[in-house]
Amino acid sequence: MKILASLRVIPVGTSSTSISSYVAEAVRVLERRNVKHVVTPFSTDVELSSLLELAEVVEEVVARLRFLGVSRVLVDVTVDFRFDKEVSLERRVSSVGEKLGKS
Repeated sequence: MKILASLRVIPVGTSSTSISSYVAEAVRVLERRNVKHVVTPFSTDVELSSLLELAEVVEEVVARLRFLGVSRVLVDVTVDFRFDKEVSLERRVSSVGEKLGKS
């Protein structure tokens, strides 16, 4: 069973109001782990095999930001468990497009 999650990582205590370099570091963690993901303006959506994998990803992202000198990291996580059928990031987006008549 796959799970979909939305991750929002917020570094606190940096020297800049910009966070894009930290988001890029989080995305690098996902890429190294071969996690399917989609970066959006406010979060990064991921497709994972389990809650354990999600926890490992979050832990690695936080460790990376700590290594880069971030003194505090806030992480918002939203998880979608779908038990009646397999889910994917692409299918979720295409389902909305179908309902809008944009196949």
